[in-house]
This record gives sequence, C-alpha cells and structure tokens, in this order.
Amino acid sequence: MSNPALVLRGIRKSYYGNVVLQGVDLEVRAGEIHALVGENGAGKSTLMNILFGMPVIHETGGFEGTIELGGTPVVPATPSDAMAHGVGMVHQEFMLLPGFTVAENIKLAREPSKPNVASRVLGPWGRGLESLDLKRMKQESRAALDRIGMSLDEWRPVAGLPVGHMQFVEIAREVDKENARLLVFDEPTAVLTESEAEELLATMKALAGQGIAILFITHRLDEVLAVADRITVLRDGAVAGRVDRADATVEKIAELMIGRALPERNLPPRPEGRTPGVALHLQNLVVEMPGEEVRGVDLDVQEGEILGVAGLAGQGKLGIANGVLGLFPATGTVETSGSPLPLGDTLGVLKRSVAFVSEDRRQVGLLLDESIETNIAGTAAHVQGRFLKGSGPFALLDKSAIRAHAERMIEEFDIRCQGPTQAVRRLSGGNQQKVCLARAFTLEPSLLFVSEPTRGVDVGAKDRVLQLLVQVNRERGTTIVLTSSELAELRQVSDRIAVVSEGRIQGILPPDAPDVEFGLLFAGGTAAGRGGDAVPQDSVSARLDGDAVGRRDPGEGS
Repeated sequence: MSNPALVLRGIRKSYYGNVVLQGVDLEVRAGEIHALVGENGAGKSTLMNILFGMPVIHETGGFEGTIELGGTPVVPATPSDAMAHGVGMVHQEFMLLPGFTVAENIKLAREPSKPNVASRVLGPWGRGLESLDLKRMKQESRAALDRIGMSLDEWRPVAGLPVGHMQFVEIAREVDKENARLLVFDEPTAVLTESEAEELLATMKALAGQGIAILFITHRLDEVLAVADRITVLRDGAVAGRVDRADATVEKIAELMIGRALPERNLPPRPEGRTPGVALHLQNLVVEMPGEEVRGVDLDVQEGEILGVAGLAGQGKLGIANGVLGLFPATGTVETSGSPLPLGDTLGVLKRSVAFVSEDRRQVGLLLDESIETNIAGTAAHVQGRFLKGSGPFALLDKSAIRAHAERMIEEFDIRCQGPTQAVRRLSGGNQQKVCLARAFTLEPSLLFVSEPTRGVDVGAKDRVLQLLVQVNRERGTTIVLTSSELAELRQVSDRIAVVSEGRIQGILPPDAPDVEFGLLFAGGTAAGRGGDAVPQDSVSARLDGDAVGRRDPGEGS
C-alpha cells in the first residue's frame, strides 16, 4: 500500500498563550476527498496555515507535531516550500494579482518560455533572457479553464472580475500544476451558484480519480455528503470525531461541530398594521460592474420589507447594490423615500441613511490591519459624527465609547476574537463577516443592502446572522435588500424574491413559490402560470440555488 499523501500527527499551536490546536491528527489518502469541517474558530485555518508554511505560524513560535507528505517528514517553512512538496491551495479569500491577466495569474512563477536570439548566443547562461511563450501560456491556461468549465477570456485582467470568477481562476491555477500531490480547497463554493458548485464538485471527483488527494474545507454539509470519502470534524482546536461517508448525516456532523443540538428558530413576528411606502425606487438602473452588469432594472422596494435578490453568477444580481452605493459607474433613477440618491457618491449615499455589506469583505468591507473596534465604529464616526468628543476641527475620537460599543457588538454577534483591539486580519473569515454586519448595524440605517451575508459563516452561526437581519428589520423597521446565491436563505427570511437574469429583473415571486417558477426565472424565462411554459423539474433543478435543489444546512431551519 502506498504512503498517504498527507499525515499530520499531534499538531499543537498557541498564539500568545491561547491554545488553538490541541494535538490534531489527520490523514489524507491519495485519490480520496477528505472533508475537514468545524465552526469558525475551530482551528481549520490555523491547521492549513501550518501545512502551507505561512509566516504567521513561524513568527509566533512555530508549532508542535509532525507533518508527512508522501511518506517524507517535512516542515514547510514558506508557501513556496509547501508547493515544492506538491501542496496546492485554493483559498477562501483570493490570492490573485489584480493587475495581471487571468493567464498570467494561472501561470504565475511557472511561465513557459522559448529561446530568442540573445538566449541562443549565451547558450546555457542565457536561459534567464528567454522570451515568454505567450502561445503556450494561452493554450495551457485555456486548458485549465476548460477543465473546470469556465469560459473566461484568458487575457482578461483579473481586476474587476466578480468574486465568483476569481474563485475559478484560483482553481484553474492549482489544476494547472503538474506536481500536485495534495490540493486543499478552502470554501471553494462559497461564492458559486448551485450549477457552478456542482461543476466544481464534479471536477474534484475527477481529480481524485486521477490519484490526487483532496482536502475539502467547507461549511456546506450537503456538499460534504455528496463527495467526501471521509470526514474529520474539528471543535475547539481538537478532533471531535471522524465519520465515513456511509455513516454520515447532516445532523451527526452538525452536532459534532457545535457539540450541542441545533437551536429552535424563534424569530420575532412582523409588526401588524403597517402602511408602507416605497423605500427604494429604481428606474432603468444600468451598472457597469464587470461580470455583473445591470442592463436596465426597474424595481420598487417597500418600506420595512426584506426583499431577496437571487440569480446565477454573472447575471447582475451583485451589480444592483454596488451601483446604488457608487462602487461602479451607474446611470438611471435611484430614489429613497421619494428623494434622488447621488449616483457615484458613496459618502453621499451613506449620509442618506443607507448602509452596505459587500460580498467582498476583504477588498471592500474591512480595514484588515485595523482593530475590530475601529472597523465597527469607524464608518459611523466618519459619516455620522458619532463616537466623537468635541465638534468641528477639534473633534476627537471617543475611545472609551468606541470600546464599549465594540464590546457590546462582539457579544451580540458572537465574534470569536481575543478582544476589541485584535486586528481584523487575524480573524477567521466568518468572524470577519460578523464585523462587517456589526459595522452596518452601527450606522442604524433605514435602508440596508446586504450581499452574501453568510458567505464563509459556519453552520452554527449562519442561523444567528439571519436572525440578526430579521431582528433589525422587525424591531427597527429597517428595509433590507438581501442578495444571496442561496435560494434557501432568501426563502427563509424574505417577503418577496426578485430574480435577476441577463442584467434585468425577470420576475418577483413569493418565497413559497414552486421551484419550477424560480427555475424558469433563473433561466431567463417567465414563471409557470405567469405567461411562460413549464419545463421538467429535473432540468430546472440544475439551475437552482439553495433549497430549490434540496440544499439546507441545519442552521437554516425548516
């Protein structure tokens, strides 16, 4: 029997006296898909940082335990060292160079070259002067993209691509490597639609069939059950259990993850007797967001409602909020409570009691090197003049008020951290998302745009995030425009769901509408019984997100 691709034994790690890994053992065999699951803060990211030789590990005292790759003991000192031993990683947060093209990112540090006049004259000493073989770079990049089913122009710049496309570029980069022994997929489907996720999972199976070991980190337990051969569950830095595919259920994995039965949902009721007006009016909204272009949206959002916005990747659902907030060029009419919003003026929009939680938290939503408390209170201080002492040019930040507010939000949102002064960069992805939500809630907006709110949030915390959104809607009357790739998420909390396809609103449905009606709108048609032709359920299911194809994490209720 051949050696396992990866063996971790007794891995321990502490940060400044805080133990985050407590003797973790893990084995991944060649040709298997091994799922690693656990709540945010369970230790998954730290374990992967150790495997990949990330500087944060060595700068904080290293780690205890042993690592074997292909039967050879190794201590990865840098990411390059790990890659040299055949380890590849598709990160949850993108590791791409935005100024480079798709092909240049795929072939980075492995660019093919060909001799030229200067290199031929110098012989063996002229290899460094060879020219890039652009034809071969294009062919190999195209092959990698085709392998994962991505019809993206290989010479297109990465800057401006929607996050879903960036994820595929990362995957293509790893698939293109010839010496890959172990591929780590860290939340690879977090920003993908159902059809894209299914294609990715099929690609993972194909790679495993070629003998490559795959370590699959995800919060989507239905995906774990669909592809994983074995599952290891981490809780509080230790292995809580291991489950073979044949014995695995969503309920069993979820209870191992959180160590308790999932809570019953108890959302506050909606106030009765409301006579809402129009909180947001869009007329012929056009947004030039690359990969998520909006081509003329007409929409009225009622005061106090939660309007869900659904659609496949690249169809424009993300462009609506980004255009209204002025992050991308936009034209058309945008009004809140009957008054025009200043398009292209983000600060002006924020001053109109509008807030935004972006789908791209690291690039748009957070100041990564600043503290949790600064991220939570900073926008309110700048836009609304809150948390200040004094007035005018003599105003100073009220640090005690900022600290007290941050501590309240950390408790309310259950942000797993070392305290309000911890740098946001050091938080797990799910806890970074909670900081984004806390910052938006601090603004106390009358209109809140939220894009992909549970992206990267674990099964135990997802329900809490949705409850907080419903709570602010019920108790404060905040109007929410909620954009998500998870139809189940939208059906759970929305009053109505608008489906975007080809940059336009194809229709608006109640959350309990039949799957077939959502499927037709996702495909760019009209809903059954609303002027369109019905299609077979099987053909619809491949196009649906979330609950429309049975996706339901335990934290999402019933």
